[in-house]
Amino acid sequence: MAILVSESTLGVMNKNMNKNTAPRQRALVVGLGVSGIASALRLHKAGWDVVVLEKAAERRSGGYFIGLFGTGIAAAERLGIELPDRLSADIATYNVDRADRRRRAMNFTDAVPGRARLVVRGDIEDGAFHALPEDVEIRYSSVPVALRQDDDGVEVDVEDRAAATATTERFDLVVGADGLRSTVRRLAFGPDEGRIHRLGYMIAACSLPGPAPGYRLKEGIIMAEQGRSAWVFPFADRAPTVLFNYRTDDVDAEFTRPAIDSLRARFGPEPTGGTLGWLLDRFEQAPDHLFDSAEQVRLDRWHQDRVVLVGDAAWCLTLYSGMGASTGLAGADMLGTMLERYPGEVPRALRAWEAKLRPFIEYHQGTGMAMRRLFVPADPTEYRIRSVMNRVMATRPGREFLSKRRHRSESSRMKTIDIALA
Repeated sequence: MAILVSESTLGVMNKNMNKNTAPRQRALVVGLGVSGIASALRLHKAGWDVVVLEKAAERRSGGYFIGLFGTGIAAAERLGIELPDRLSADIATYNVDRADRRRRAMNFTDAVPGRARLVVRGDIEDGAFHALPEDVEIRYSSVPVALRQDDDGVEVDVEDRAAATATTERFDLVVGADGLRSTVRRLAFGPDEGRIHRLGYMIAACSLPGPAPGYRLKEGIIMAEQGRSAWVFPFADRAPTVLFNYRTDDVDAEFTRPAIDSLRARFGPEPTGGTLGWLLDRFEQAPDHLFDSAEQVRLDRWHQDRVVLVGDAAWCLTLYSGMGASTGLAGADMLGTMLERYPGEVPRALRAWEAKLRPFIEYHQGTGMAMRRLFVPADPTEYRIRSVMNRVMATRPGREFLSKRRHRSESSRMKTIDIALA
């Protein structure tokens, strides 16, 4: 005989069966970059229902060169993110001048402290995105426009820009992973004045259609002059990317014209020569590029009750530190760990998360400008030092000696440490 049970009766039965089980908490993650996808992935693993807002109409693809260090690699492995390694043993890098004279240089992975995995930004985002479970809800063309907190949660006004509608929803946690110019940070912490610190350098990057004329796919290029430089980062299995750097006394002025015009003005008036000219032309023709100022975010706190900032929204180490993606992954991974350690106590979990992570982040903020010297010499003294280093690195014994010194340094240890286990 079949027994019919009403939905209301089933509801009561389920409630009684699960009365000792805490309900699943709900998190809003804002931003679908490295930190945002990693946060969504880790929160879901911790048993949370997750909604992700992304202001763009679709997910980004491609991206510029990233060296992912041990800190980030360890976090990625725990999160189940599969990553390629685009480094090859026969990659070679050359210092080049405007007359296209070249001299052997140290490869990026030898020049920086700590062992790195060579990828592009899209590799990390793709790996994390593909690891996301299907029940993580992603809403494109959507942004938060207001946050209201109380002891038990956060009310969020969400605007769907594509549909021109707005809704109000309630969450137990809001994660701002929406980058340097974070909307969540402004809503929860107030205006950005005094929190974003410009370093006086501009960066521009894009993917190249292939190697520069006269170079193989696996050959990199460094053209470093006082106050400006161009780097071509080679990969084992894909076209290279280019990174331009230059110093400026007026960041705002650089954004008043097209990016290529700012680049050509800063790398002139001298003739570009064949290689630099080709790189500038390719940047102008690229379908997608990065053009921004190097800036750090410095906050006394990264959380306000049930709202927390992760990655560039919280600490933006700049591209020069080399640790932006690694700390974004590690911060997201640790966030889930602390929420698991203190179930039902979100503010306490966030305090513990920040206390453990902050010394590590502040170390890398402090060394970020020192790493800048690797990319672009600021003045005559730095340029002369770089010239001497270039002569040393032009020899195999010199490259091996300097590489060993860097990999035994404190900076190397701090790039490879698994912060979750420290």
